Amino acid sequence: MHPEPQYPVNDPGHPEHLPRLTDVDEKAADRATRQVATMFGIVPVLAIGFAVVYFAMPRTMYIDFGFLHVNLQHVLLGVTAGMSLLLIGVGAVQWARQLMDDHEMVDYRHSAASDRDDREYVITELQKGTEESKITRRKVLGRSLVGALAAMGIPLVVSFADLGPWPTKKRRAATIETTIWAEGVRLVNDVTYLPIKASDIEIGQLVNGQPENLKDLEGTAFLQAKAKSSIIVVRMDPNTISIPASRQDWQVGGILCYSKICTHVGCPISLWEQQTHHLLCPCHQSTFDLGNSGLVVFGPAARALPQLPITVDGEGYLVARSGFTVPVGPSYFERDSRHDFQEGDS
Repeated sequence: MHPEPQYPVNDPGHPEHLPRLTDVDEKAADRATRQVATMFGIVPVLAIGFAVVYFAMPRTMYIDFGFLHVNLQHVLLGVTAGMSLLLIGVGAVQWARQLMDDHEMVDYRHSAASDRDDREYVITELQKGTEESKITRRKVLGRSLVGALAAMGIPLVVSFADLGPWPTKKRRAATIETTIWAEGVRLVNDVTYLPIKASDIEIGQLVNGQPENLKDLEGTAFLQAKAKSSIIVVRMDPNTISIPASRQDWQVGGILCYSKICTHVGCPISLWEQQTHHLLCPCHQSTFDLGNSGLVVFGPAARALPQLPITVDGEGYLVARSGFTVPVGPSYFERDSRHDFQEGDS
């Protein structure tokens, strides 16, 4: 026989349940209600403050915290958004600790299946929970919580502005739909920045180029302009290519200029097949026929490669007749392609 197990202490049982002050003092319950509602009520103010800081405060203002040199706008955005979330959390905890019913509960485990009795039980428990939360009696709690949660949408919506400027038609025309190419701008080699003379280009040759005025830019402006203005210059036998009547003055003795940026997803391309006059994108194999206005002959690209109208100046150097007549680069939702060159145009 095994001896009865000896426990070091007797089961103390459950301590006597003592009511909270808010359970027996209505004034204390009212104070707790005001505290929670105040915390929830401050949240919309902080949310609006987040929006004001985001739009009104200069992003060049900084503040020092000891050895830290931080952007003041970032600090205030963090404070307003962080305090909003903190007050919602603290208010919810205070609500539960001071105002919701305070009694022990046992939650029995049931099988995964949900029959009618289970569903009715859940509905009953939900209704009971609603009653215990006092939300029907102290309606200011529910209203202030809803207002606080709704106000937190303000920082969320405002933060969407950081995804970039709103792509209005005017904004697109001044940014992604334009380049620094203009009438009279010389074509230069993209490595040496030396101007390209028409007589120096041989049939079958491809030259990577840039606009001469690119060297006048610096920093971000330089990189953005280069990303859109990069070109390829090719020379083909005029007797082996098809040049529409509308583009006869866009070339010089079989020398044509196209954007270097693929119209699929914007990859730079310069894989040149001399015999076929095809230009291949190494990323997704889009293939453009430079001997036929840059039309797509294979791959996922949906638009022809934009062509830059060119001529020569008094010294025989290649210059642009104008900027690109259509936006360069990949397609996007708002892009109007109705005026792009289509096969068969003349």
